[in-house]
Amino acid sequence: MRKLLLVISIFLLSGCLGMPKLVQPVNDFELNKYLGKWYEIARLDHSFERGLSQVSAEYSLKEDGGVRVINRGFSAAKNEWKEAEGKAYFVNGDSEGYLKVSFFGPFYGSYVVFELDHENYQYAFISGPDTGYLWLLAKTPTVPPEVLQKFVEMSKARGFDTDNLIYVQQESAP
Repeated sequence: MRKLLLVISIFLLSGCLGMPKLVQPVNDFELNKYLGKWYEIARLDHSFERGLSQVSAEYSLKEDGGVRVINRGFSAAKNEWKEAEGKAYFVNGDSEGYLKVSFFGPFYGSYVVFELDHENYQYAFISGPDTGYLWLLAKTPTVPPEVLQKFVEMSKARGFDTDNLIYVQQESAP
């Protein structure tokens, strides 16, 4: 019985560290260039972000070599800011854009950077463990139309449902 519980626990804890079949993490990833504040430009819907606008993620180094993650967004329905703190660690090495991230204790999910502006680190396309998780992040609250078009095309080619993308309002309402 103990062995069965151990096997089930290992499966559940590692089951979210995969990635969609057609997604490959970027190489030559440089964490120091990636650190800082990123704005969420587009995403697929999930309960943990539902109804939020002005969503951002801030990445900073942790003392243990990992990455501190602060996700923040505004809920107009509740007229309040929501914030979650997490941690991330590289899965295969720090030069590959493949991390595991946790906001809930020992449970980790995939964070796969599958496209990146390698020159200036101004935008990144992110996948989770399957095609239900997708984000476009940028260092600025908006991106040029060609970046958005590239995001949609690359994501669709990898099996993501781009018809259901949510385009995040980054400016506060007047």
